[in-house]
Parts: sequence; C-alpha cells; structure tokens
Amino acid sequence: MTENRKNTGKAVVVSETGKLANLEAREAYEFAALADAPNTQKAYRADWKHFTTWCFNRKKSALPVEPEVLATYLRFCAEKLKLKMSTVSRRVSAISEAHKRSGLKSPTQEWVVRNTMKRLRRELGEPARGKEPLLVDDLKDIVELCDTSTLVGVRDKAVLLVGFGSSLRRSDISNLDVEDISKAEEGLVLMVRKEKTDQERRGRKVGLPYGKHPETCAVRALCHWIEVSGLRSGPLFRAVTKFDKPRQTRMSAQTVALIVKKYCSLIGKSSRNFGGHSLRAGFATSAAMAGASERSIQKQTGHASVEVLRRYIREAEVFRDNALAQLDL
Repeated sequence: MTENRKNTGKAVVVSETGKLANLEAREAYEFAALADAPNTQKAYRADWKHFTTWCFNRKKSALPVEPEVLATYLRFCAEKLKLKMSTVSRRVSAISEAHKRSGLKSPTQEWVVRNTMKRLRRELGEPARGKEPLLVDDLKDIVELCDTSTLVGVRDKAVLLVGFGSSLRRSDISNLDVEDISKAEEGLVLMVRKEKTDQERRGRKVGLPYGKHPETCAVRALCHWIEVSGLRSGPLFRAVTKFDKPRQTRMSAQTVALIVKKYCSLIGKSSRNFGGHSLRAGFATSAAMAGASERSIQKQTGHASVEVLRRYIREAEVFRDNALAQLDL
C-alpha cells in the first residue's frame, strides 16, 4: 500500500513496495527535479500543494493518484473554482511531474484524464488574452513624454526603446548588465546571457541598430542613460533615488511593466491592457505590419516556437489583403 506524504517541494522516490528507495537514487531524482526554471518550480509546488490538500480532505491518495480521482479534481478546478484552462493544464503538468519525480507512471495520459481535459477545453476554453502590443506610433508619442531633464526620464526612455527594439522579455531587460553591452559600427550588441527558452545558458546576441530618427533611437537613448548615470559595471537598469541618483540595486522586471503602464496612461491608453510584454508583442506586430520576414522577426525576438510568433503576425495581417476591403461597400 502506498502512503500519502506531505509535500515538501522535493522529489520523493517510491519503490513498488511503497518504501523510499536507496539514498543514492533519491538524491538523483531530487537533483533532476531542479532542472526546471525557478518560476516553474514555484508554480508546480503551489499546484501540487493544492492538489494534495484536495486529496487529503477527501481521503484519496495523491501519490499515486487514481486516474478517475484526477479527472474529478480537474473538473473541480475548471467547473467549481472557475480556473482558466491554462491554469488547469499547468496543474496537470505539475501532477505529472510529481509522479515522474517519484519514479511513478504519470496518470495524466490515461483515457479518462485526457478526455476530461478535451471536453473541458471544448466547453470552457477561451482564447488567450495577453497584453496589447505597443505599436510604433504609440511608442513615438510615449517617448516624447519622457522628461529627459531627470534621470528617471532618461532611464524610462532607454527602457522603453531598448525593450521594444530588442524585443526582450521584461525579465531579460532587467537582467542586463553594463558588461553585456558592446559597441559595433552599426549600433550596439546586447549579450543576453539567460532567457526563458535558454535554460542551459548558451546566451544569445541581439543587435540594436541605430534608429532613423535620433529622438526614437534605442542606441542613443541607452548610451545617454549610461553616460548621465555614470554606470561602469553591474546592473544596467536601476532604481533611482529621490535625489536623482542611480541605486546599486537592479530594477525589477515588474518595474519594466509599471513603466509601460505609466506612459500608456499618459497617452490615454488603458494601463490595465498593457505591460512589459507589450514591448515585445509590439515589436513583432509592428515588424510584421511593416513587411519584415518571419525569419528576421524570429531572429530578433528569439522565439523558440514559430507558432507562437505567428500569432502576432496573424494579428498584424487582419486588415492587410483583406477581401472585404476589395468590395464596393
């Protein structure tokens, strides 16, 4: 008989008899369990805790779980708790991982589980609603509002233009160091040492060419920030004191989102619909609207999945070559 155990966030290796395997095997599984990104591990721990609590309250085994018990739990999450299907799908992954980490067969591929998810997606699924893209015209309006007589304004302008031009995720923007910036004849090269899709830390170089217009040029904006802040090493984008001096601490990814929201509000946009991802989405959408090739956009954004990138391209092409526009209406 397999016992329920309180989850500690670590892998538990269980043999066929329900006893802990030898220490060497346990350490091997626990080491492998930390292969996922920290944010993924955190989400999985929260999902697993919710699932084990649900099972405990109903006197059901969580590890291993019977497929029909898991199917009932998934319906509970979707129908009773009204969770988004993306969250329910992540919980399926978390439960699957917990079983694999313990040397057990994942129950998520059983017929009753797969078809429960299939029906839930059909009946309760809805299109993903990401942040709206910040397009070129809006970006131009925004940078005019950056007060470059203050250090905060200089920083914000650099964050907005570099974030858009590099198409980096907000966490990658905040993780940049001064040492990651190198000059080239055509502009600047950013060395992105770790990305969401680069868990092995191979790194990726992103070119930031000079812009056509000095006031919206990301290269000039970034060089100006580095010059007036007096930075020589360490975090590139930082918090600024009330005395208009750069702090030693790195600016958080959330601050990138707050900067976007702040300036979107100033041009009359709903800050609720915009965030850090609006810069990345805005670049991909704007580039597609300008006729850039899918390959060149992917090279800049670093998207591992072409299908994800094509969502932006499809949005940009809604009115391009539209059959209705050809009619005399």
